[in-house]
Amino acid sequence: MKEFASAARDGLSPSQLEMVLREIGAARYHNLHPFHHQMVSGALTRTQMQAWALNRYCYQSVIPRKDSMILARAEDPAFRAEWRKRIEDHDGSDGWNGGIARWLKLATGLGLDAEMVKSERLALPATRFAVGAYLSFCTNRSPLEAVASSLTELFSPVIIGERVPAMLAKYDYVSEDILAYFKPRPGQASRDADFALAYVMEHATTPEKQQAVIDALVFKCDVLWAMLDALDYAYGGKGHIPPGAFNPEEG
Repeated sequence: MKEFASAARDGLSPSQLEMVLREIGAARYHNLHPFHHQMVSGALTRTQMQAWALNRYCYQSVIPRKDSMILARAEDPAFRAEWRKRIEDHDGSDGWNGGIARWLKLATGLGLDAEMVKSERLALPATRFAVGAYLSFCTNRSPLEAVASSLTELFSPVIIGERVPAMLAKYDYVSEDILAYFKPRPGQASRDADFALAYVMEHATTPEKQQAVIDALVFKCDVLWAMLDALDYAYGGKGHIPPGAFNPEEG
């Protein structure tokens, strides 16, 4: 795996910085993970699909919270006006007609109970730790680093383009209605990534800031990778489901 720990040591031009950020996605984004490969090949069981939807809900539900933390520290009203679109995308106009609600529809369409999913109590411990680390990062690191961590959206349309057609083709219990979450996401992600990338290019003006931006994107890729690692370990071939986590065999 390519190392990015000293990529900005001597300073980078904006185009060089963008190239490094895109290289991070090419090397570390979770569309490379074996669990994703199993999903798009049609190899996952219904239980594995349910576990994925349940655990991913924890991540989806934290997105507007982390974006609120970024928004709260932003002094530029133009930045705030743009960034709050992300919260509206996920919460909708009343909290339950946006992306989070559409993800809940995906989870219930796979056979899960809505209140159980919303409680997050049966999610894997590793999922909760990873999601909590992401929220903490966006709360406590610099606004520039927090914005840079969202740049995984540069690569989001790629994984959606792989995932949705495969799920519709390979799993007969999956319908376009169940996958409604994904329909607006490529456009939303591209809009958000363009804004965040322009912000990073404008504000990452020193080698130190550029390296912080690079490290932030690596961290975010690690969060997403760790979540799939946990799913693979718990619900893969060996089935090491931790106590208290989602386990259909235990009812």
